[in-house]
Amino acid sequence: MSALVELYWLPLGAGAVATVRWSGRVYEAIAARRDHRDACDLYHSALHVRLGDDHFAIEMAPVWGNRQPARGVVSEGAVGLPWLGRSRFFRYEVRRWRDGIIPDIAEAVASPQRLSADIAHARRVLDLVPGFPTLTWGRDELGTGEMWNSNSLIAWLLARSGDQADLVSLPADGRAPGWSAGLVAAAVRR
Repeated sequence: MSALVELYWLPLGAGAVATVRWSGRVYEAIAARRDHRDACDLYHSALHVRLGDDHFAIEMAPVWGNRQPARGVVSEGAVGLPWLGRSRFFRYEVRRWRDGIIPDIAEAVASPQRLSADIAHARRVLDLVPGFPTLTWGRDELGTGEMWNSNSLIAWLLARSGDQADLVSLPADGRAPGWSAGLVAAAVRR
């Protein structure tokens, strides 16, 4: 049996409505000014896992963004504020989608990054997805200094599965907000 775990870096707002890319640039400009640094390109991450003949896309995305019934949803959480999560427009879903796709994969940068070809590691990644803590997207409920988002999911999965998530390479001049929040959560919630 063969296995493969690959990470993809997708530009924030790739393929989405222009407001996602624009609001990301505004956020990064403010964060860069606050931190006294140059603004960076923002990325979100997703995983592709192959285990034998089975292929899985692992990602976090808005509930309203995909209406396919069999998209591998394993959990949901609120966006912005916990009480807003009562509306599907303020909910995200975590997907472990068999034969699924990573939207906008054609726009991925410095990708794929092959993280593992180990069968046991690929199984661990897949098995961990339903256990991901569904904190509020866009908030810092753990006090890490970073918001919870799709990068938190991927960092959490890699750290909990035994991969060295802190050694993953970002695209040049890029930043992945939420990554360190996932690493902190992986270390705290054992």
